[in-house]
Amino acid sequence: MREHGTGRTHLKWAALAVAGALALTACGGDADKEPSAPQGATASPGVQLPRLDGEKLQVAAVWTGPEQENFTKVLKEFEKRTGATVTFVPAQDPIVTFLGTKIAGGAPPDVALLPQVGALVSAVQNKWAQPVGPEAQAQLDKNYSAGWKSLGAVGGTQYGVYYKAANKSLIWYNAKAFEAAGVKPPTTWKELIAAADTLSASGTPAVSVAGADGWTLTDWFENIYLSQAGPEKYDRLAKHEIKWTDASVAQALSTLAELFGRKDFLAGGTSGALATEFPKSVTQTFTGGDRPAAAMVFEGDFVAVNIAQTEAKVGEDALVFPFPAVGAKAPVVSGGDVAVALKPSKGAQALLTFLASADAAQIQAREGGFVSPNKAVDPAAYPNDIQRNIAKALIAAGDDFRFDMSDQAPAAFGGTPGAGEWKALQDFLANPSDVAGTQEKLEADAAKAYGN
Repeated sequence: MREHGTGRTHLKWAALAVAGALALTACGGDADKEPSAPQGATASPGVQLPRLDGEKLQVAAVWTGPEQENFTKVLKEFEKRTGATVTFVPAQDPIVTFLGTKIAGGAPPDVALLPQVGALVSAVQNKWAQPVGPEAQAQLDKNYSAGWKSLGAVGGTQYGVYYKAANKSLIWYNAKAFEAAGVKPPTTWKELIAAADTLSASGTPAVSVAGADGWTLTDWFENIYLSQAGPEKYDRLAKHEIKWTDASVAQALSTLAELFGRKDFLAGGTSGALATEFPKSVTQTFTGGDRPAAAMVFEGDFVAVNIAQTEAKVGEDALVFPFPAVGAKAPVVSGGDVAVALKPSKGAQALLTFLASADAAQIQAREGGFVSPNKAVDPAAYPNDIQRNIAKALIAAGDDFRFDMSDQAPAAFGGTPGAGEWKALQDFLANPSDVAGTQEKLEADAAKAYGN
């Protein structure tokens, strides 16, 4: 939740639905497998779109590699149905700065996919964003829960469509490495540290940490903080109603230091972790045969996209378990990308309508590494049980989740490489004993960004 008001309803905390849905996937079972649609197949159109022959659209997002390629398939279907020509524009973080440059130059994209709630609020405050039209609103009302709709609203007006969601409370593991060390998926933080000790002693470092990408470190912190401090304090810290020098933050950082402070737990040690970008953190966990660089990697359901770049098979070689409980309950932290129209054009509104439909989401769902908050998406569209169960759990949870804390913050604090929370936590990874210093830096940066 943000102080500036996203129109959000109060989202409750629920871990059990996701944990239960993932219980079978940790074992790699196929008992509930449903037939999936053929790769690349498109179902009969369920949403009507206008003809846009001759119209040219630009869509900006920070996606790269396979994620960008898979989204391009969605745009190709939109072109086929409407006659429009759509160009994908690769954006850089922070996307608000990227869009500001484009708009100042008189060349804004028609639609942007924003990875932070804070970026949506900034787009509205800067008067860049256009409210969704009646056709897109109708798709939202039909296909989305109140919580996901309100995340795309600012001041009570609907501006965005949450096309892509993420369960950011997952740990993926190399099945062979776990089996060789005699380790089972942990359910508590204490069990996770014990498992890490056993794995590292067996000769395989426990965890691959993407320390070069500060956003992954914020996700580590948020999961620990939500489980340990609880949802009420999580919401207050997200709004900067309590300071980062609070004792609850010290406790969470001290817990995280139990993992980050053990160089033998980290693939490549501390220096290796700080030099590892997110894609490599995944691929090095699922390559190397009997000697992968690490046994586990933490991050959301989108990890499956990067696993697909290796020879490992999701559900066999690559398995997953929910982020372990640090406190009384395991955490459920969600993220997502919201589509926003930046031009008052018929084409931009048509694309929002398409992205709010099940038709668009099912195209990308078939490619893997993607989860939609759209209730109308056929579970059979997902390519394997792990992705299917993650998606089912997300829908079953309804409004019961907590949104990524750093994504709710002003971009200067929670979404800028080399600055704010990203940089402070990278420095903490380099020196996990400096809890107090890390807190002071976090608080100074947060106070400046939030203005309080």
